[in-house]
Amino acid sequence: MSVQAAKAQVFGQLHETGVFVLANAWDAGSARLLTGVGFPALGTTSGGLAFARARRDGDNLLSREEVLANAAEIADATRLPVSVDLESGYGETPGDVAETIRLAARAGAVGGSVEDATGLKDRPIRGLEEAVDRVAAAVEAARALPFPFVLTARAENFLYGRPDLADTIARLRAFEAAGADVLYAPGLPDAEAIRAVCSSVGKPVNVLAGPAVGSVKRLAELGVRRVSLGSALTRAALGKVLEAAAETATEGTFGFLASTPSYDRINSLLD
Repeated sequence: MSVQAAKAQVFGQLHETGVFVLANAWDAGSARLLTGVGFPALGTTSGGLAFARARRDGDNLLSREEVLANAAEIADATRLPVSVDLESGYGETPGDVAETIRLAARAGAVGGSVEDATGLKDRPIRGLEEAVDRVAAAVEAARALPFPFVLTARAENFLYGRPDLADTIARLRAFEAAGADVLYAPGLPDAEAIRAVCSSVGKPVNVLAGPAVGSVKRLAELGVRRVSLGSALTRAALGKVLEAAAETATEGTFGFLASTPSYDRINSLLD
C-alpha cells in the first residue's frame, strides 16, 4: 500500500464513528505546526490562501494552479491526511471539476470539497441541476482513483445571504444521491439547523466551527461527524499580527513579545 493510500484509508475511517476536527492550514509552515498539536487530519483553506496572497476570498481570485501548488506543499509538510478546499471546482464544466479532483490527488490530497457557489455577485449559487452534475463528475473522478478519495459536497446558501434551510437540505440530499462521501453546509445558524441537517441525510456531516455551534462535544450530540475550522486559524494568526503591529505603531511598546513563542520554540516545532 502506498503512503497516500494509507493516508486515505485513515481519513475515511475517521468519518465512520464519533467526531473529529479537521484543522485548516494555509501553508506548509502552518501545516507542520498543526501536525504537532495532535489533529488527526488537515484541510487547506481557500480563505487563508487568499489572505496570504493579499486577495479577497470568494471572488474567484485564486487559480487552480495556485490552489493545487499550495495543497502539494501542505501535503508534503505533514504525515497527516490532507483534504483540499477546491472552491467550486475551478472550471465551467463538470469535466473541469473532474480534472480538478484528479489533479488534487496528484498533489497528494486524499480528499477534497466542491461547493455550489459561483463566486459571481449576480448569481452566487448555482442551480441545483448544474450543482449536482458537477458533484457527480467529481465523484466519478474520485472513484476512478487507486485509493478512496473522500469527496465532500458543499451547499453554500447560508454564506451568501440565502438562509433557506429546506433548500439547503434538499441540495445536500441531492449531493448524497450523486455519491458524495461527506455533506457540508457552512454557516448553519444554530443547533436546531445542524440537527435538522444531520437527521436528514445518511452520509457524515461536516460543520464549520463558529460561536453559534458550541463545542465539539455538543456537535457530536447533534450528529456531526467532522468539524472544520475554515479560515479561522488564519484569521486568528493575522489578528495577533494586527494587535502586535498596532501596539508598536501607536504605543511604541513591545508588550506582545511576552506572550509570543520564542524563536527556538518555533524552530523546534518545525523541525
